[in-house]
Amino acid sequence: MIRPRPFRPDRFNTTAAYYEQGRVPYAPALIRRVAAVCGLRACHRVLDLGCGTGPLARAFAPLAAEVLAMDPSPEMLLAARAAAATVANIRWDRGSSYDLGPAQGRFFLVVMGRSFHWMDRVDTLSRLDGMIDAGGAVALFHDTHRAVPENAWLERWHEVRRRYESADAPHLGPDWVRHEAVLLDSPFPRIEHFGVIERRSVTVETMVARALSMSSTSLGRLGERAEAMAAELRAALAPLGAAGGLTEVVMTSALVAWRNP
Repeated sequence: MIRPRPFRPDRFNTTAAYYEQGRVPYAPALIRRVAAVCGLRACHRVLDLGCGTGPLARAFAPLAAEVLAMDPSPEMLLAARAAAATVANIRWDRGSSYDLGPAQGRFFLVVMGRSFHWMDRVDTLSRLDGMIDAGGAVALFHDTHRAVPENAWLERWHEVRRRYESADAPHLGPDWVRHEAVLLDSPFPRIEHFGVIERRSVTVETMVARALSMSSTSLGRLGERAEAMAAELRAALAPLGAAGGLTEVVMTSALVAWRNP
């Protein structure tokens, strides 16, 4: 039995101000690749579920007729609307996977960026089965750092963050069932994986924002200790970057799943 994680709609409320600066952006080439393999056209609707500040909604908006972007956090949606102020074909909706149903209509593509693991995944895919058009797909986006020398400095960043995480921080446990296994037992068992590996420059302040954008080291969780963590991160990372800059090698990826033919 796959047990869903506790639903807390306020989990990311205090991270919204740091998401745009801190989180790893999805490679434009990955967006184009997913759109192409899915056959996304300008007449189609896209659902961005757990949209956060809306990076996927903004990326897919030029490729679709409409994007419906859903998130349970009003703070996230406020930041998302501000970031997409000039984009006319995104509609924002406060809600979670538990609110999915006929009211949202039908979609050709459903995308989720670093959000699926917070949901009741079995229930979500069951609901989406009744909402995705024939031939449509689900795409789960993620990012990982590659085990290359240029990423050695990231261990210092992780070390500092781990010291501030509480014992009840929401990590995946040893009994965690991977998304691939969940998809294989779902209405969308035909899976392909796509990834783009890039070398990127980031600043120390970007990495401070990245730490504060995470639920386990957010302002809401750390309170007054957040300022101390930020100071430690700056002290640990500043000597490692030339002129304040750091280099990371990151893969942004997507698991794309369709129904069987």
